[in-house]
Amino acid sequence: MALINLTGDAFNATVDTDDIIILDFWANWCGPCKMFGPVFEAAAAKHPDITFAKIDTEAEHDLAAHFNIRSIPTLMVLKNRTLVFNQAGAMSAGQFEQLIAAVRELDVAAELARQEAGQG
Repeated sequence: MALINLTGDAFNATVDTDDIIILDFWANWCGPCKMFGPVFEAAAAKHPDITFAKIDTEAEHDLAAHFNIRSIPTLMVLKNRTLVFNQAGAMSAGQFEQLIAAVRELDVAAELARQEAGQG
């Protein structure tokens, strides 16, 4: 997909059509957000099959509230409409690439079945 600025109006359509979506909740005044921005953008260029979505918490209050964002940057990953990762704080490029690789390998249906069986 690409690097997009995601709004509340486009959120559901994006989630419904894209397999993997990485959400970066940020704000312009946030120093760690500015440091993580180039890492996020480089990963988006390297992985064009994944949607990398930046959500400006100052402009998208409803989305930030919906996801209970308390500190930024916060990174969330949705795979097949399921939240599979949620962490506040910036990551190094290496850590981010490890996360992307793990998400690619994750079988969401099998993991959910395992959790429902009480093995999680």
